[in-house]
Amino acid sequence: MILDLPYNFHWVEPREAARSAQAYAGFLRPFLQAHGIRGVINLRGSNPGHLWWRYETRICARAGIVHCDVKLNSRQLPAQATLVSLIDAFDAMPRPFLLKCSGGQDRTSLAAALYLLHRNGWQELAKAEMQFARWPYLHLPHKNQRWLRLFPQFANEQACQTSLRDWLATTYSARSFRDWLERGGEGASFRGLYGVPGSAPKR
Repeated sequence: MILDLPYNFHWVEPREAARSAQAYAGFLRPFLQAHGIRGVINLRGSNPGHLWWRYETRICARAGIVHCDVKLNSRQLPAQATLVSLIDAFDAMPRPFLLKCSGGQDRTSLAAALYLLHRNGWQELAKAEMQFARWPYLHLPHKNQRWLRLFPQFANEQACQTSLRDWLATTYSARSFRDWLERGGEGASFRGLYGVPGSAPKR
């Protein structure tokens, strides 16, 4: 489809889960309908004060497409509740569904990787890590976004073969991830813990 390139559209699992950027070019309804999308997970969170969010939710409502907001920050480490909410959204969404953020490059890469690990287990780690590829996904992280690509490795090491959802719900914390990054020399790969004031990495 002509909008696939400007929307950075790709299938994560064919006809089951896809990923893309924000629909800044308009034509959202025909774009979603062309791919048979039945659900949208917006990784930018609820933003009723912004035109793009009102447009997106209005189009989804008119087209009968389920819309869900999950707030991720590409520069701050995610809270446990946020990631559990994301996994729950994966399970609740009708298929196929779309994962999207602003550029479809960073937060969407993380969400797509987590979807594969949730769906298929830790044997999919290599495939999940490919969701952070420069091509075709255009993942070119800034200094404080490098943690995104490291999260699947951290999760795999810490979960000890526990399922991703069970590990997230019972064990994961942003502070433990921060400590792991700092021990590995990646203390500058993030800007802080999301929603926790004064949690910026040490310099």
